[in-house]
Amino acid sequence: MSGRVTVALVKPWRATALLLWLGLILAACIPSRSAVAVELSDPRYRELKRVLVLYSFGREFRPWSEYARSIKAELERQSPWPLDIQEHTLLTARFNNPGPEAPFAEYLGSLYQGALPDIIISIGAPAARFVQRYRSKLFPDTPMVLTVVEERLVNRSDLTDKDVVVSVRNDFVAAFESILQVMPDTKTVAVVIGASPLEKFWVDEVTRELKPLQGRLAIVWYSDLSFEEILKRAAKLPPHTVLFWGLMSVDAAGIVHEGDIALRGLHEVANAPIFSYQEPFFGGSTVGGPMHSTMETSRRSVDAAIRILRGEKPSNIKYEPIGFAAPKYDWRELQRWGIGASNLPAGSEILFREPTIWESYRWQILLIAAIILVQAGLISVLLHERHRRRAAEVESRQRFVELAHANRYSAVGELTTSIAHELNQPLGSILTNAETAELMLKAASPDLDEIKHILADIRRDDLRASEVIRRLRSVLKKTPFEIRKLELNDTVCEAIGLAAAVANGRRIALSYVPAVTALPIKGDPVQLQQVVLNLIINAMDAISDADITKREVSVATARAGNQAEIRIIDTGPGIATGDLASVFNPFFTTKPEGMGMGLAIAKTIVEAHHGTMAAENLPAGGALFVVRLPIVR
Repeated sequence: MSGRVTVALVKPWRATALLLWLGLILAACIPSRSAVAVELSDPRYRELKRVLVLYSFGREFRPWSEYARSIKAELERQSPWPLDIQEHTLLTARFNNPGPEAPFAEYLGSLYQGALPDIIISIGAPAARFVQRYRSKLFPDTPMVLTVVEERLVNRSDLTDKDVVVSVRNDFVAAFESILQVMPDTKTVAVVIGASPLEKFWVDEVTRELKPLQGRLAIVWYSDLSFEEILKRAAKLPPHTVLFWGLMSVDAAGIVHEGDIALRGLHEVANAPIFSYQEPFFGGSTVGGPMHSTMETSRRSVDAAIRILRGEKPSNIKYEPIGFAAPKYDWRELQRWGIGASNLPAGSEILFREPTIWESYRWQILLIAAIILVQAGLISVLLHERHRRRAAEVESRQRFVELAHANRYSAVGELTTSIAHELNQPLGSILTNAETAELMLKAASPDLDEIKHILADIRRDDLRASEVIRRLRSVLKKTPFEIRKLELNDTVCEAIGLAAAVANGRRIALSYVPAVTALPIKGDPVQLQQVVLNLIINAMDAISDADITKREVSVATARAGNQAEIRIIDTGPGIATGDLASVFNPFFTTKPEGMGMGLAIAKTIVEAHHGTMAAENLPAGGALFVVRLPIVR
């Protein structure tokens, strides 16, 4: 109780003076940002521009804080010079009975003595009035941008040729008429506004301006109430009543309110929608309507500041007052209060709309529809083509595709052990790492860094297993012959990746030497990999069946003129001289279990790619198969 009595006995003007002098003491103890950051005498920083930003109510007091934040960000973005932005707050505008401003003026005078700012930007009417009142004493020659000032609060008599005004114009008739259009049944508007001198001015001004609406709308003012009482009344408003948020810097009880905290508190308890004409309050608490554009005001303010800093006379920079921008509405508030979009003014923008099913799953829906359409189209085409194509051509192509696919299955069947080994290694590693991480997590103080390394290992092994499956699927997928541009080195490398483990299991050294230059060709990557796999498996079979010491299969790619070559060499016994001319014939095989179709299919695939395939014996022993394919540009 004693604490409350003490606070009640302190006069507001004394509290203001106390806060100002406290700020002066703190400023004297803490070095300014410019003194710490740069030395103004240093030639590198001679172009440094010092900007003084003066707030009317506080750095975080909306709506002016949002204007200031936007102006500073845009000014720093556009400025060709390094900037030293100093910010100060005029606290006297926050009290019902403001104290003297002289201590604050003396503080600014001592702070900037001998180091005047290059430009002053005042935010709001109280700050503009202050710098105009004390300019001759503090900053007689410094240009000023008086921004975010309502046109009716601009002190024209004290303006000089060093001032630029960026003013706004509040059209309260338009704001209240938009409320009637959006909610035609509205009978009463309760205006939430504070009790500072500035807010009292607006009570009288809005009352006078809204006289044309008398008879259509009853206006109730909350300026003579404490905010606690305002909340109580807002929770029990009668039907057909809306709230209009003006400003709340200090209520009738003398309690100072910061930023939009009061608005959020009002929004939580109000049983009626809240409207406002200030964009910084939009997006979470108010329904919306015509309002001032923060971006437009900031754009003009920064434009004026840049032009002044470049040397243009402030008296040559003129702007018309900024009116309300196109109406904006919060979709969430419209839904909450049952306001239909048909009631909104023409040209209104609706924001924060929750996406519909179509908007949320548009690509999935389109993909499903596309799949259905493609399937339907393919079925129709196949049915149509079946009746038109000659039966022999269809039968021949179908048999070749199925035979090639069966051959791929046969080749991959020989890789089963390799594939299982390739998958078991990463999967076993994943299981071990997961169990280790689980045990570590049960500890009282788990080693998070070690767990991060374990998770990285799991991710690496997962990618490794996925790559094995991807390669296998690419070889096994049954697709029509597809010609596209590809890099032959990469295609051969993927095929070798599938056969590497088989070579290791048979204790055969499988090596690959890619061409030093790119080998762009056109072809079907799946069928070309089938050719390479068949040749590698045949070479390993030849080595496995022979009793030799040197067990090697080497694969190399190279460029030979306008052709790309794939050369596969083994150290086996070679091909019998009488069989060289028949190795590519269908059903010719030297293996007891072989079908004799592998090399025939491989040669057919190569010829379909406009290439050639040949086989020969090497003088030192072993066989050489050469595939040549045309290079494309």
